[in-house]
Amino acid sequence: MNPIVAFVLGALLAGILAAAAIYFFLERRADSRLRQSRAEADRVLADAETRRRDAAIEAKDEAIRLRGELDKELTQRRKEIERIEQRIEQKEESIDRKSAGLEDREQRVRKKEQAVAQVEDAWDQEKQRQQRELDQARNKQVQELERISGLSADDAKRELVTEVEVEARAMGARRLREIELEVNEEADKRSRKILATTIQRIAADYVTETTVSVVPLPSDDMKGRIIGREGRNIRALEQATGVDLIVDDTPEAIMVSGYDPVRREVARRALAKLLQDGRIHPARIEEIVTKCRLELEEVMREEGEKIAYEANVPGLHPDLIKLLGRLKFRTSYGQNVLGHSLEVSMIAAGLAAELGADINVSKTAGLLHDIGKAVDHEVEGPHALIGADIAKRLGRSPKIVHAIAAHHGEEEPATVEAFIVATADAISGARPGARREMVENYIKRLEALEGVANSFEGVEKSFAIQAGREVRILVQPQTVDDLGASRLARDVVKKIEESLEYPGQIKVTVIRETRAVDYAR
Repeated sequence: MNPIVAFVLGALLAGILAAAAIYFFLERRADSRLRQSRAEADRVLADAETRRRDAAIEAKDEAIRLRGELDKELTQRRKEIERIEQRIEQKEESIDRKSAGLEDREQRVRKKEQAVAQVEDAWDQEKQRQQRELDQARNKQVQELERISGLSADDAKRELVTEVEVEARAMGARRLREIELEVNEEADKRSRKILATTIQRIAADYVTETTVSVVPLPSDDMKGRIIGREGRNIRALEQATGVDLIVDDTPEAIMVSGYDPVRREVARRALAKLLQDGRIHPARIEEIVTKCRLELEEVMREEGEKIAYEANVPGLHPDLIKLLGRLKFRTSYGQNVLGHSLEVSMIAAGLAAELGADINVSKTAGLLHDIGKAVDHEVEGPHALIGADIAKRLGRSPKIVHAIAAHHGEEEPATVEAFIVATADAISGARPGARREMVENYIKRLEALEGVANSFEGVEKSFAIQAGREVRILVQPQTVDDLGASRLARDVVKKIEESLEYPGQIKVTVIRETRAVDYAR
């Protein structure tokens, strides 16, 4: 074979083999890359699937949590609605009972008025009969005098005129006294009826309040966090609010004490928020106190507007609205001043309606009569005069200003509305349960009641019960008879009315019993 041909064939064969080797190498490399790409794609898909499952699980957990919170909120709102419905039903039942009682009282009053009218008719007939008998006796006396005395007609006339004049003066004095007693009794009945009607138109529940706020703690360990290192937290809170924090051995509680009720409420709210937040340090304390102070100002404005709406006193100055809201956090002998002001306004409006006075002036002055108590710790002077000055400065009428100033006697009442506001204030403060008494005053009043009862002859023992609203007297049966027991009850009532001051009324019960004791031997 030709060497050239052999070389060409060898070169061609070598090229073919080399091309085949390169082809197989490239094919294997492509297969390897394809396998790697598929593995990477499978890994990416697996990661994506895992992330999708995690996201789905988290979404389900979040949905379950949100649904639980929604169910809890719905349950709370449902309970709140049920409580409101129960309160409404209770108030409706109370109104129905009071309406029924009022109708019964009106029927009894009408029956008593009819009985009084019958008694008056009988009394008029009896007076006419006595007058006729007196005229007959006078005629007989004149005839007998003319026959016996033998006096002249002029002398007889003068003597008769003198005698008749003396008798007429005596009868006139007796009749004048009877009329005076009747007028006083009727005036007393009418005034009692007016006051009872006015009081029955309102139904107020009383809750005594204190001047110390108590903040509950989740645990006693929080006391240390509130005090802080070397007391820096508690000092920062006291300086920011202007109150005193009392941390003592009381379990899980801290007391907030201060003369200013608004500052005390700001401190209570701030402390509650700090406990809920958990971050307690001076900077955070200042931030929370500022926020609570702004929130409380908004609350006071809303409360002032609400109470003015309930009292139906529109058009009040915004500063008066704010001062009214401050009274929500002010107490007087345990009675909330804002609730007391609303009640005085309602009572004053009822009294004014019964007496024909100015209802608008009465209810407005009644609502604002204690407005001075909102700032009496900042301004010197009696709260009545402070309130009158505020009302005058903020555009209230002279009648309203005078009624506010005169409701405690700092000024002499000169209008019917001023008397009405003072009376309504006394009624609201003196009703049972409205205000707390000091223990010493309470004991003194009970001792005074028993002392009055024991001062009468024939009294064996006496007991003041029901917080001084009733006195029971045990008498000696051999000294006091049944009629004497009735007289003794009237005498004790009269002496209590003359010598003691008390709210409401006091029931006097005289008990007379005879005991027979013997022994079997």
